[in-house]
Amino acid sequence: MFYTHAMYLDSLAGIASGREVLGFPKVLAHPKLEVRNDALVGTLDYNGVRVATATMAYKYERLDLAAVKKTLEAPGFLLKILPHVDSSARVCELVRFVASDVTVKGAWTGPASLELHPHCFAPVAKLPVLEVLSAVHLVADISLVNGQVVHDYLAEGKSRQIASAQLTRSSKQGR
Repeated sequence: MFYTHAMYLDSLAGIASGREVLGFPKVLAHPKLEVRNDALVGTLDYNGVRVATATMAYKYERLDLAAVKKTLEAPGFLLKILPHVDSSARVCELVRFVASDVTVKGAWTGPASLELHPHCFAPVAKLPVLEVLSAVHLVADISLVNGQVVHDYLAEGKSRQIASAQLTRSSKQGR
């Protein structure tokens, strides 16, 4: 089980489709992943400013592909928040999603490092990362099936608003 806080992508179509349907917290930025000799190097730039650099030993130690597949098939959770025109929350849901058609082509672990830099619109440096405990590099094909709303945080408020509106209407009709 995992939770996704933010996903930085450089594809507007990918951002719109994942954010609007399931609520993936996608942000337009410039991620880059490349092999530099014996290291895998990942960088994240937001509006031309470097906000993260990660390094990992490239193909250091193979992982069990069946175990990785099982992990990828575990449910994931997202907090889907869509604003109303007045900036209040129109949708605020905990959404569960599951990967299907998972084919793991390769998976490795190894020593890694992470460097985060402050940015007002990409606040990754505010994450309390004290130590990198593990790192995984994987190559896989994955499909996402439709999500399921686990909890609607506004449902109770909506019920109260509807009940309040009905009471107001009843009291006005009784006058």
